[in-house]
Amino acid sequence: MKYKKHVFICTNQKDAPKKCCGAERGSALVDAFKASLKEKGLSAEIRAQKAGCLDVCAFGPALVVYPEGVFYGNVQLSDVEEIVESHLVGDKAVERLVIA
Repeated sequence: MKYKKHVFICTNQKDAPKKCCGAERGSALVDAFKASLKEKGLSAEIRAQKAGCLDVCAFGPALVVYPEGVFYGNVQLSDVEEIVESHLVGDKAVERLVIA
């Protein structure tokens, strides 16, 4: 496997009144994850990228971390550093954001 971890952040756009990760800062989350990983010198081993629908719209903005397959919901820009440090670096999921 090329990357130790892979983060897929939903940036899907849906018509109102459905909740939509794209409209709920999905693209900003992609940028924030990429910036954090680059700043920490982790871009070669951990990849963050935009994704289409993850089918957890009610919990958006959402993302999933592989290879563990941990889904996170209601992720805010202020949560990015905690996910990076705790899960991506420390291998410990941020339980308060995990979608059960």
